Amino acid sequence: MDLSTELAKFNKELASKNIKLRIEQRRNLLNLRGPLPCPTRQGMSRVQRISLHLPAERDGLEEAQKMLQIVLFQLKQKQFNWEHWSSKRLQKAPTKVIQNAFEAVESFKLAFFTDPSRCKSKSGAYTTWSSSYLPYLRRLIELQLKMQCNLNFDLLNQTLESYSESTRSRQQCTTVLAAFAKHLDINLPPDWRAKGYGYGIHKAHFRKLPSDNLIAEAWTQIPNPRWRLVFGLMATYGLRNHEVFFSDLSGLSKNGDNVLRVLPHTKTGEHQVWPFHPSWCELFELAKLGEKPKLLPAINTDLKETTLQKVGRRVSEQFKRYNLPLTPYDLRHAWAVRTIHIGLPDSVAAKMMGHSVTIHNRTYHHWITHRDQQKAVDNALARENT
Repeated sequence: MDLSTELAKFNKELASKNIKLRIEQRRNLLNLRGPLPCPTRQGMSRVQRISLHLPAERDGLEEAQKMLQIVLFQLKQKQFNWEHWSSKRLQKAPTKVIQNAFEAVESFKLAFFTDPSRCKSKSGAYTTWSSSYLPYLRRLIELQLKMQCNLNFDLLNQTLESYSESTRSRQQCTTVLAAFAKHLDINLPPDWRAKGYGYGIHKAHFRKLPSDNLIAEAWTQIPNPRWRLVFGLMATYGLRNHEVFFSDLSGLSKNGDNVLRVLPHTKTGEHQVWPFHPSWCELFELAKLGEKPKLLPAINTDLKETTLQKVGRRVSEQFKRYNLPLTPYDLRHAWAVRTIHIGLPDSVAAKMMGHSVTIHNRTYHHWITHRDQQKAVDNALARENT
């Protein structure tokens, strides 16, 4: 089977990460090739080959990628030993069972950052790993140390059960551990995903979202005009905290269409957002930003020196400092519910928010269900009156 295209793509991604090892195909088998410790001269490296004895097929390529991560981990930890990679040993046990959770997480981390299909941008990958993956994997490591147990399904299940039902943390933990288990070839039961379901704003942290009047009033409580513009953008466009500082605001200019373009290197990549309500562009004086985007607060947005998470944290801290009667995500949730009441299709609203329709419908199930039921009632009453 010709894997040349897939191999070239994967190896190019390795090169972009400054990783010098490569997966190569020789006849019908896959190997690893690159600088490896010299078996006869300690402290020296030279280009060498590890024969993996894996078939040049897609399944073999997946196994080769996993074994590459193990080699990279061993090199990083200075634990590489040629005896582990002898031909006889690999033919008997082509994959390594990792019992230590810390070692497994390090291997998974390397796989995460060398997978070109997992994240849309390097900054987004780092933010996703540090905020959405690492907290749950750290708890798994802590539980293994506490319980002194093997790394298996029982440990994964104990980690999941440590989070309360119907919470966002439990839902996210389900997703993270599913990816982790796939990396380690640990089989999960068919109902694994269902264990994390139940999260939605109506159940996990249901609260009375701020009314439009309260939002407008809160805006007047912000003394700093730069942070008033931040507030106005989030209220009008439902942006995530960091997206305010990573958006093309040229559409807000005098002759613009008031459509924002969230830039590709944000958490969920590029997407366009329309204002709801459109009149809020004027109310919150957002037209200023169309000509002078530098009117926003001067915070460090160089992703070589900071992260999307740190930028977003600055916004949350500022809301607390001004003692506002709502949180940044209240504005985002209120925007979403506003689009539901207006009648914007859920698929369109989800795309503007930069998440899937499944997440959108699950999060805003309460309001979507009410809207759909109200439509059905209105249609039934209309038929009765005709």
